[in-house]
This record gives sequence, C-alpha cells and structure tokens, in this order.
Amino acid sequence: MPFNVWVLVAAQALAMCTAPFIVFIGSIQGRMLASAPEYATLPVGLVVVGTVLAIKPATWLMQAFGRKRIMLLGALMGMLAGTLGALASWLGLFPLLCLAAVVGGTGLAVVHQYRFAAMESVPDNLAGSAAARVLLGGLVAAWLGPEIATLGRGPDAIYPFLTSWVALAVVQFAALVILGFGYRAQGELVRKVHTGGGRPLREILANPLILVAISAAAIGYAVMSFIMTATPLSMTEVAGHDLDAAKRVIQLHIMAMYLPSLISGWLIRVIGIPLMMSIGMLACLGCVVLAASGVSFHHYLAALLLLGVGWNFLFVGGTTLLPRGYTDAERFRVQGLNDIFVFGSQATAALSAGVILSWVGWSSLVMIAAPLLVIHGVLMLRWLTHREAKATG
Repeated sequence: MPFNVWVLVAAQALAMCTAPFIVFIGSIQGRMLASAPEYATLPVGLVVVGTVLAIKPATWLMQAFGRKRIMLLGALMGMLAGTLGALASWLGLFPLLCLAAVVGGTGLAVVHQYRFAAMESVPDNLAGSAAARVLLGGLVAAWLGPEIATLGRGPDAIYPFLTSWVALAVVQFAALVILGFGYRAQGELVRKVHTGGGRPLREILANPLILVAISAAAIGYAVMSFIMTATPLSMTEVAGHDLDAAKRVIQLHIMAMYLPSLISGWLIRVIGIPLMMSIGMLACLGCVVLAASGVSFHHYLAALLLLGVGWNFLFVGGTTLLPRGYTDAERFRVQGLNDIFVFGSQATAALSAGVILSWVGWSSLVMIAAPLLVIHGVLMLRWLTHREAKATG
C-alpha cells in the first residue's frame, strides 16, 4: 500500500477516538449534567448531528482546497471539541457538553472522508483493501477512546471527566501532526480539475447500484448506532452492570467493527460484495435476537460483537461499491450525498435511542432494527435483478 494509506491509518487511529470517547461517556456525563434523564443520550446523538451538518461543507472545501488542508482543519475541530468538553466539565454545563459533541462531530465528518482519500491513492483494484486498511485505525480508537474517557471518572474527582476531555484534545493534536508531516497530496491518483460536474443527482440516484451502496452504509450505521448508543445506559441503569463492564462491551464492540477490516478487502475479491453484505445483514439480525433474549453481560457482549462485524461488512461493502456508480467528475458530490444519508441515519438513530429505551425498554428497542435490515435486503434484490437483466440483455 502507498505511504498515504498508512498515514491515514495512523491518523484515523487517533482522530476517530472522538467517536468511542463520546459514545462511552456522553450518556453517562449527560446523565450527571442534564435536567432530565431523557436528555442523557443527547450528546451522543449530537456528535452525529455535527457530522451530518459538516459533511457537505467538508466535501465542498476538499474539492476547492484539496483534501490535506481540510483534514488538518478536521483535527483542529477535534482539539476544539476536547477543549469545550473540558470547560463543560469544569463549569458543569450540559449545553456546553452538547456543543462539544457537535464540534467533535464536525471533525469526524472529515475523518470519515479518509477512506475516500485512501481509495484515491491506489489503483481501482485495490480500492476496497485501501478503505479497509484505513478502517483498521479504528481498532486503536476502539481501545484508546474509552481508556482516555475513564481518566477523570474517579469517585474523588472534583470535576468528573475534565482530564478525559483534555486528553482527547492532546490525541487530536497528535493526529494533526501525523497528517501535516505525513500526507502527500501528490499521492492522489485522480485529476484535480474537471470540465463539467457530471450527471444530475437524480439520474445518478436512479442507478440501483448507487442506492444499494448508500443503503448498505446508511442502514448498517443506523442499526449499529441505535443499539450501541443505548447499550451503556441499558447496562448501567437498567441491567445493573458496573461502568467497567459497560466499557469492556463498548471497547470490544468497536474492535469488532474494525478488526474484520484485516480480511474484508480480501473477502470482497474472493466472495464478492453481495455475499459479504448478506453476511453482514445476518450478523446484525443475530445481534437483534441475542440482545432481545437477555440482559446478562454475555448477552450484551455477544450481541454487540455480532453488531460490529455486521456493520463492517455492510459499511465496507457499500463504500467499495459506491465508486462503481459515479465518474471522477462526480466523486465529491456523490461522496457527500452518500455521507449525508449515512450519518443522517446515524444521527436519527442515536438521538432517538435514549427516548425509545426509556419508553419501551431494551428488548423492544433492539427489535426495531429488524425492519431496516429487511429494507436493505429488498434493495439488494432489486440491484442484483437489475444487474442480471443488464448482463443477459
């Protein structure tokens, strides 16, 4: 793999820490600071809202100024989020905690573009492997994010989690340094100037391939976020597990999200994208069945491990499939539209998780994910039928 890809792996390992960091302590610190328990998961949802709001500006700025400058800006936003979170801990202000989450989300919008930068740094036949390699950086983030989140949670802490947020800002600074000194814009293998903007989006979206690629990533993210966001609160407030148990489940879940990236690029070449996405759907359905069947530590752990694997196969499959449906001139528009759908779905899922958990309970909450997986299955059948008809026509 080119050097750019490995730089992006290292930067992803650090910059992506914001996501597991806020997923782990967002609802817990939110419960401490919010005026009502229904708002406890709001910071976790708002980090995704920040991502959605920043996707379009991020892709537009990358098109105008190049990927590297905006990736550096994304790391700066991560540092600002850490600073605001520390200030929220110091002052005990829930609105400031929510603002830190939104700002952290804007930085993550840029981090999510790393996979496209990696795919554009390699030949077409290695695009899936490049995207999977970058996602491997999430393995480090899966461990590091919750670890730094627990730095300031001691029972004698005067300002709970203040040290944690400061540590997050330091980690984001390290990502900025790696990108600044390591990433080379000249390593991108795409043209920088285009004549015309390609087809209208309506025509692009009429392609069943584009729809199933977006669906795989969006529904995979929505199901994962919906269940994952509710897990720490369900474990600690409903099932009576301690904070360390919840931390262990979230860490192992996020590792399960990214560890399959060691083989997912290879799997795409061996079994193909349709079969890999089908396995991802089955893994997510297995998560739903396990999670609904009990609230022991091992029920949570096994369900969240399956959820992580299912997310990886759906997300990597959709990401690899997407470039096959657009031209070089259309890449920023389609990539931006894809991520709006993906992280818009994730935001809706994360924002609704806390309220739905308080209304219907854990078992009913996880069952809501099943119809979303059925929708993706229908879109896959439509795409495969269209592809078969086109091949024989």
